[in-house]
Amino acid sequence: MLAPQGGGPSQDELKRVAAHRAVELVRSGMVLGLGTGSTAVHALDRIGALLRTGHLRDVVGIPTSEWAAASAAAAGIPLTDLNTHPVVDLSIDGADEVDPALNLVKGRGGSLLREKMVEGASRRFVVIVDESKLVPRLGASGLAVPVEVIPFGWSLTLRRLRTLFDGVPGFNIKLRTAATNAKASAFDESESKSEPFVTDNKNYIVDLFFEDGIHGDLNLISDEILRITGVIEHGMFLGLASSVIIARKDGVVVVDKAAKQGSEEEADKKRRDGRGEEMRKGKENWKEKKEYVPRKKKERKEKGEETIISTLL
Repeated sequence: MLAPQGGGPSQDELKRVAAHRAVELVRSGMVLGLGTGSTAVHALDRIGALLRTGHLRDVVGIPTSEWAAASAAAAGIPLTDLNTHPVVDLSIDGADEVDPALNLVKGRGGSLLREKMVEGASRRFVVIVDESKLVPRLGASGLAVPVEVIPFGWSLTLRRLRTLFDGVPGFNIKLRTAATNAKASAFDESESKSEPFVTDNKNYIVDLFFEDGIHGDLNLISDEILRITGVIEHGMFLGLASSVIIARKDGVVVVDKAAKQGSEEEADKKRRDGRGEEMRKGKENWKEKKEYVPRKKKERKEKGEETIISTLL
């Protein structure tokens, strides 16, 4: 792919840089979670190349979609499954959105259920993105937050999801069709006559759209969605990412969850210490004030006594 005008790297080149950086974490003998999509394909190609040259050995992969299975096989990566290997050493995958807390939106390609199963079983889950995927809050890109539902009674499930978000400004919902490009399409009022999009698990996708992203407690919202009968899984990946590798035009940035939590805890400690110092100073000032009042009274009393003695003399 040619670089865009101005000589900077293209979006695809940025994806490749991030993917290759993630593959540096792969070691011989690992069980890998193999991601799905235009970013993950660069990781699959790189792993396959390292296996062919002998730099990696005895690596097996668990694909997160039928597409990933075919792409990995073409790259020469031996495949296995979660039944054989219920614990995955390392998963590498892309994301549609990443918020400041490293929560993700995934599944606009329709593979969210298998992705969450594999990546949720991983000791380490590394996300690879370019900087266009960074958002202030999940859903803020205006593109779909997917929910996988069973085909039976899908219209009822859709109505219950609509009711759940009733009153949220700018909220919309729609059944995904085979003609929809959920990677790039915002909500469209027009009705498509295309057949419903069908996942690898033979389910449907209902897409949620938020004009200004999802506000509120994400874990609570996740629980509310999953309580709806007919919902199988949603595309919010909360707290699963171990680290995010971000390819920017000026270089690669790695954000590690443990380090991020450590810095946030340190900031919280400083805030608590600051509040403690303010309270300590407040107590000292109050003590000084309490001591100051009796001292002034004593001074006034002594001064009065001196005046009386002076008058008598």
